[in-house]
Amino acid sequence: MPELCVGEHRWTVAAGSNLLDALNDAGFAVPYSCRAGSCHACLVRCCQGQPADALPEALALDKYALGWRLACQCRVVADLQVALFDPHSDGLCAQICTLDWFDQVLRLRLRPERPMRYQVGQHVLLWNGGVARPYSLASVPGEDDFLEFHIDCRRPGAFCDLARALRVGDELRLGELRGGALHYDPDWQTRPLWLLAAGTGLAPLWGILREALRQGHEGQIKVVHVAHSAQGHYLAQALNELAGQHRQLSVEWVIADQLQQALAGLRVESRQTMALLCGSPASVERFARRLFIAGVPRNQVLADVFTEHV
Repeated sequence: MPELCVGEHRWTVAAGSNLLDALNDAGFAVPYSCRAGSCHACLVRCCQGQPADALPEALALDKYALGWRLACQCRVVADLQVALFDPHSDGLCAQICTLDWFDQVLRLRLRPERPMRYQVGQHVLLWNGGVARPYSLASVPGEDDFLEFHIDCRRPGAFCDLARALRVGDELRLGELRGGALHYDPDWQTRPLWLLAAGTGLAPLWGILREALRQGHEGQIKVVHVAHSAQGHYLAQALNELAGQHRQLSVEWVIADQLQQALAGLRVESRQTMALLCGSPASVERFARRLFIAGVPRNQVLADVFTEHV
């Protein structure tokens, strides 16, 4: 059986074992979220030996060449020495500049110790102590002098429980920056743009909406936000103010129990409509199905799915 080594700790594992599971079973608490190679929470560096990697293209070539791997996508097939991602040496320090609570949603704004280049629609790994989770950026580069995140704290969770104790001035660490499926393309400027979100799936769409308006989007923009209650429409005031300033922008608020009825009433007036979806897997699936029935081509529907963190 192959031997796995982390620091001074050596142990044998069954050939073909998933690297993430092998590390966590040994007590190393490597963070993870999607287990699909998208979130990059489980990043580790292979110092000696090579695992069987099911998704090598998920990492940039330079990062891959340095030995970084996504543990969830790797199997241990031979002796392997691994160094875990250390947020203190490998991450970027960022200080909390603003904390705002909207019912059970925390709006977190950070200022990193050095500028971070990013685009709307991307997400980044947030480290709070030894707990890490990927969160979408809700800020707009070049317009905001902070990084903004929306954290749903309705349910207990390792990161959410720690987030409740955060204070302005505390420091977090930023890990891997990733590009999701969502973005804004200037070529869409004259096309209808629909932004459909459930819960804090609104976070990346908030950034994309403001980027579209900043670039002078001319087509109709429709925002639909689904929440469990009226209090869950945490950006209602900000979105209503934007709608009052931009005639092409309309906003629809939907309570989850009324989603089916609301979706049935959606009418797409142009097959040129671009639709961006974000939320839980079930919500995104329902959005996508309705848009398909309404006649929006599949290649004009972009979606990012949020997995529930524990």
